[in-house]
Amino acid sequence: MKKILIGIVVGIISGLFASGGGLLLVPVYTHILKLDEKEARATSLFCILPMVILTAVLYNKSNFIDWSLGVKCAIGGIFGGLIGGKLLNKISNKYLQIIFILFLLYAGVSSIMR
Repeated sequence: MKKILIGIVVGIISGLFASGGGLLLVPVYTHILKLDEKEARATSLFCILPMVILTAVLYNKSNFIDWSLGVKCAIGGIFGGLIGGKLLNKISNKYLQIIFILFLLYAGVSSIMR
């Protein structure tokens, strides 16, 4: 039941803000559910897919999607995902944590500076 509640909360946040799936799931998986860093990242990606598909369908019904921009970014995302997936196997858990923290700091400061 705890895992389903985690999914519900993350799904709501992801649906509202169009982000948060991985940003929330990875820390939850590593700190609360005690998964390894790499396993947490891979599992979060697996869980995000259904949330993203459903949310995109709902956003599309409201005509909120810029398809031209979305398709171009998706193509880049496919290549980036391939590179990131391969790098995940080569980077130690310690450096993954540091990179993730730096990314979160950058995202937080960028949001404040808008």
